[in-house]
Amino acid sequence: MAATTTDAGTAPTGHPQRWLILGVICLAQLTVLLDNTVLNVAIPSLTRELGASTSDIQWMINAYSLVQSGLLLTAGSSADRYGRKKMLVVGLAVFGVGSLVAGLAQSSAQLIVARAGMGVGGALLITTTLAVVVQIFDEQERVRAIGLWATVNALGVAVGPLVGGVILNHFSWGVIFLINIPVALLGLVAVVALVPESKSKDGERPDLLGALLSTVGMTGVVYAIISGPEHGWLSGYVAASGAIGLAVLAVFVLWELHTPHPMLDMRFFRDRRFVGAVAGAVLIAFGMGGSLFLLTQHLQFVLGYGPLEAGLRIAPLAVSVVVLNLVGIGAWVLPKIGTPLTIAIGMGLLSAGLAVIAVFGGASYTGMVSGLVVMGIGIALATPAMANALMSAIPREKAGVGAAVNGTLGEFGNGLGVATLGAVLNSRFAALVPGAVGAASLPSVLAEADTAAERRVIADGFASGLETSQLFGAVAVLLGGALAAFLLWRAERATPAVAPETPVADQAGIAVASGPEPEKDEKPEAAGV
Repeated sequence: MAATTTDAGTAPTGHPQRWLILGVICLAQLTVLLDNTVLNVAIPSLTRELGASTSDIQWMINAYSLVQSGLLLTAGSSADRYGRKKMLVVGLAVFGVGSLVAGLAQSSAQLIVARAGMGVGGALLITTTLAVVVQIFDEQERVRAIGLWATVNALGVAVGPLVGGVILNHFSWGVIFLINIPVALLGLVAVVALVPESKSKDGERPDLLGALLSTVGMTGVVYAIISGPEHGWLSGYVAASGAIGLAVLAVFVLWELHTPHPMLDMRFFRDRRFVGAVAGAVLIAFGMGGSLFLLTQHLQFVLGYGPLEAGLRIAPLAVSVVVLNLVGIGAWVLPKIGTPLTIAIGMGLLSAGLAVIAVFGGASYTGMVSGLVVMGIGIALATPAMANALMSAIPREKAGVGAAVNGTLGEFGNGLGVATLGAVLNSRFAALVPGAVGAASLPSVLAEADTAAERRVIADGFASGLETSQLFGAVAVLLGGALAAFLLWRAERATPAVAPETPVADQAGIAVASGPEPEKDEKPEAAGV
C-alpha cells in the first residue's frame, strides 16, 4: 500500500518501508567498506601464510580500489538503465562470490583476482545504494537518510581495523573475507523482499564506448594517484598512467558531448548547484583523506602507537560523525539555515579541527582529541548537505549516475588529499632534516641516526612537517568550503521559485514529489520509485 498525502509539505510521501530498506542498504554498504579497511590489519598474516611479497600486498589492496573506481560511472549508468534493485542484487551476489574465493585462496594470485572481482561488486553496491535512497525518500526526509547512509562511511573507517584485529586474534586471515558471505546472503534476501525496482525511462541505448572510455580513464588516473606517493610522481609508469588516464577521460568528455545517449550528461556541469556540490564533495574528501593519512603517520611514527592503537585513537572522529548523524543534526540544521550556510559552517569546522590538531596535537594525543571531535561535527553537517545538493541537481531518473559521480569525487578527493598534503609534508621534512627523502622514509632515517639527539631532531622535523601540511589542508578546506557555499548560494538566487510539490504516483505505487517542471528536452521518469 502506498504512502500518499495531499500535502507534500506536511507529510512524508516516500516508500512505506523506507527506513527498513535504508537499514538493508546500509548493511550492504558497510560490508563493502569494512572489507577495504580490514585488509590492512591482515597484511602480516598474508605475508607469513601466503608468502606474499610487498608487491603482492600492494596489488591485493589496489586491485579492489582500481576495479571499483574504474567501474563507478559504468555501474551507475547500468543501474539507471537496467534497474537499481536488479544491479543491487547483482552487486551483492558478485561481492559474496568474490569473498568466498578470497577466503579460500591458496596463493597471492588467486587472492588478487578475487579482490578484483569484489571490486566489481563494490562498484555496483556503492552506486545503487545511494540511488535507491534518493528514490524511496522524499525531499523532507532525504537529508537525514543521506546522513545515515554517510554514517556508514565513518563506521567503516573506525570499525574495520577493530573487526580485523578481533578476527585475526581467533581465526585465520581467510575469515575476514568469509564473514562477508552471510551478510551478503542476508542482504540479498532483504533486497529481493523489500526494495522496489526503479529505473530510467525506456528507449535509451547503452553507451558502450562511453563505458569503455570512462573505465580505462578512471583506472589510469586512480592507479597514478595510488602509486604516486610510494614510487614518486615523476616516475615513468606513474606519469604515463596518469597521462593516459587523463587523455582517455578527455576523449570520454568529447564523446559524451556528441553522443545522443550519453552515460554522463555534460549539461549537468552548467548547473551551478551541481558545480558547487562537486567542488565541496572533492574538498571534504580532500580534507578527510589527507588528514587521516597524516594522522596515522603522526600517531605511529611520532607518538609511537602501533597500527591497531592508532586506529583506536582516530575513533573519536568517526564516533562524533556517527552520533550526530544518528540524531539527525544535519537534517535539523539544513532546513533552518539553508544548504550554502550549512556547508560553509561544516567545512569551516572541518578546517578548524585540522588547525587544532596541527597546533595542539604535536606533542601528545590529548591535544588531538578536541580537533578530531570538531572535524567530526563539521563532516556530519557538510557531507549529507553536499551529497543532497549533488543528487538534487541531477534528475531522479539519473540517480545512479549521480551516485557514481559522488563516489568518483570521493576517490579523487582522497587521492588528491594524500598526494597534496603528503607532498607538503615531504618538502618540509626534507628542508628541516638534511638527507631525508620523504615521509615514507622516516623509520629508515631514524634507524640511521647515531644518537638520541639526532633522533629527536628527526622526529621534531617530521612533526613540524605534519603541522605545516595540516595547516595547509585547513586553509584549502576553508577556502573550498567558501567557494562551494558561494556557488550554491548563487545557484539558489538564480533559480526561480516553483509551486509547491504535489505527489505523483509512479509505477510502484509510491507517491513521489513531482518537483520542478522538466526542461523541454527532458521527460518525466517512466519507472522511478
